[in-house]
Amino acid sequence: MGPPPEMSDQELVERARRGHAGAYDGIVKRHTDMAFRTAYLVTGSAADAEEAVQDAFVKAHRALGRFRPDAPLRPWLLRIVGNEARNRRRAAGRRVTIELRAARLEVGDAMPDPETAAAAAADRRALLRALDALSEEQRHVVTCRYLLQFSSDETAAALAIPEGTVKSRLARALDRLRELLEEPHDG
Repeated sequence: MGPPPEMSDQELVERARRGHAGAYDGIVKRHTDMAFRTAYLVTGSAADAEEAVQDAFVKAHRALGRFRPDAPLRPWLLRIVGNEARNRRRAAGRRVTIELRAARLEVGDAMPDPETAAAAAADRRALLRALDALSEEQRHVVTCRYLLQFSSDETAAALAIPEGTVKSRLARALDRLRELLEEPHDG
């Protein structure tokens, strides 16, 4: 059983540093979903993402003594997860496709009627086509900010780029998406 949900990340880190049983498990439980989505974004493979997350949490545990207690934990973890995922992706030599990521991240909402469902599916297909037309760098920044709902600093940490680069890539990507979605499409 993990720590109480109201315990902050900083409290969990401090407890883990002091050797309290279960404190680091609480950190892992709290951040595993976010870590997996980040690793999956980079690797495109559930198996590689799981391995990257496991390795990242082991490395984070070993580095806990170097973590600044006044810093937010999530961007620090995202940086480690992103690095591990990039290492796996480089080793595998895979190209990630947006359709796989979006399918994995999609949230099932109940549709009120078949017509609305069909329109939503068409919109989703158009968006996926537009996302796939972006450069990989732009696609990753859009995915982090909007599909994963990361903050700018968390996106920067996950992608190992400066926050200013996140903002400029995001602005260019949104401009390009707007252009692509305004273009007429057949069928």
